[in-house]
Amino acid sequence: MPTPPPVPTIPPLSGPPPPGSRTVRTDDGIDLHVELDGDADAPLTVVLSHGFTARLAEWQLQRAALKDRARLVLWDQRGHGRSGWTPLTQATIDRTGRDLGQVLDAVAPTGPVVLAGHSMGGMSVLALARRRPELFGDRVVGVFLLATSAGGLVETGVLGRLVALIRRTGLLPLYLRGVQLVAPVLERFRWRGSPLGRWFTRRQLFGRDDADPARVALVQRLLEETPYPVVAAFYATFLDHDETTALEVLRRVPVTVVAGTHDRLTPAGHGRRIAEAVGAELVVVPGAGHSVNLTRAAVVDRAFLELLDRLDEAPRRAG
Repeated sequence: MPTPPPVPTIPPLSGPPPPGSRTVRTDDGIDLHVELDGDADAPLTVVLSHGFTARLAEWQLQRAALKDRARLVLWDQRGHGRSGWTPLTQATIDRTGRDLGQVLDAVAPTGPVVLAGHSMGGMSVLALARRRPELFGDRVVGVFLLATSAGGLVETGVLGRLVALIRRTGLLPLYLRGVQLVAPVLERFRWRGSPLGRWFTRRQLFGRDDADPARVALVQRLLEETPYPVVAAFYATFLDHDETTALEVLRRVPVTVVAGTHDRLTPAGHGRRIAEAVGAELVVVPGAGHSVNLTRAAVVDRAFLELLDRLDEAPRRAG
């Protein structure tokens, strides 16, 4: 079994934003929290997009590994971390992809960029590729996708059959509205840090042999910072998530895909399909779960740095 990475120190959400923070206001009036790190004069910018119900702090280990190689931009997706909330109708992957583009325009308007995304963050990268394909191959010169999917997450198993039945009967909007109405009530009685929450975190976000109590507790704390209404509002977008048309756009640039063999949320098959479709470098991490960036940081960091090495060796156009 590989030696686990150190458990990162995650800065709390309370208190003032850390140095190097900025606010980017979207075209629909949502304030997005953005942090800058690394070499401000570096020729390359790396933009890191976090996963569902997490925040930018989940990249803490990669932040340390990358800051000597690039200017870093990290941001909290709407409804997460320090970013503002959004109307229910705007809690979609399409909207977070648009947000990513506006962060890029605001804090990295020129020069070459690598986009990295974990889980929902990777989906946001794909949504941006579909919405603004002209950026890829010119401004965006590389992509790093971690434990993510281009679509089809709810197609099989009991949940897949249930959702299919609800869709056929035309009750999906009613079902999702019910979930949204119940969420605030559940939030009032929520028990953060509970043993049940720890068990759920261990089962869903960790793999066969990559969990230890401190790391599970850290991930549980990160995920439980996101209120249930936020979770419920975004839930619908995963049922309908399909960004397969964006994969053709990604073929224009070097791409690395990392997948864990024991990822229950975005199974490794989803990463393999992306890699095959775009001709990407595929890194499959044996025994790892969804939180592979925190549990197998050495593997993830090495794959990321190798992608940057490939870009250094390739001719580059910077818009």
